[in-house]
Amino acid sequence: WVHIGYGSMQVEGDALRTEPAPQGLGLLVYKKEKLGNCQIKVVFKTKDQRANAGVYVRIADGILDQVNKPGAAFKRDAKGEPTPETMEQAKAAAEREEGPWFAVHRGYEVQIAGGGDRYHRTGSIYSLAPSEEGSKGPGEWQTMIITLDGTKISVELDGKKVSSLDTASKDLPPRKQWHEPKREPKRPEVGYIGLQTHDPGDVVWFREVSVKALAK
Repeated sequence: WVHIGYGSMQVEGDALRTEPAPQGLGLLVYKKEKLGNCQIKVVFKTKDQRANAGVYVRIADGILDQVNKPGAAFKRDAKGEPTPETMEQAKAAAEREEGPWFAVHRGYEVQIAGGGDRYHRTGSIYSLAPSEEGSKGPGEWQTMIITLDGTKISVELDGKKVSSLDTASKDLPPRKQWHEPKREPKRPEVGYIGLQTHDPGDVVWFREVSVKALAK
């Protein structure tokens, strides 16, 4: 594993815990191999309703080139909000696909976040495919199964299918915000996976990340 961008992951008991940094996003990438058709099992829990993280899949070649290129850093005011100047710098870095933003635009994020709308909450394929609501809340271990099968991605949460996406579809929802993924770049069907760190205070634990190949 290798960390790209800001923040870190810390070992806590039998789990990894996100340690986000005020400067911006981070991504822990499994660098040993790329994954094709498979099921990825992720066991996680969140500290509170707002806690934000994500599981990235099908990240394109080039992500490992970002190891020492974190992108523009936020500076924050007394309330913890990014200053206007550094926000614009971060937007530009995101558009250039620097650091963890490479994965945003050259992969798919399966979201972990409570309280968002259907396209931005736990189980959604971030801004691309909506999610049904899960049955568990903060502090409870949840099991997510992400299935990658050809052009299709589907997500189960605690045994219930909550979202699916055919990446070959021409009918994708439009990009509405600067931090959402670009629609144009073609993502690979065999790519890297990663775990995201988000904003300060967004604490998420990962107790298991395992992979099983699909039957041929």
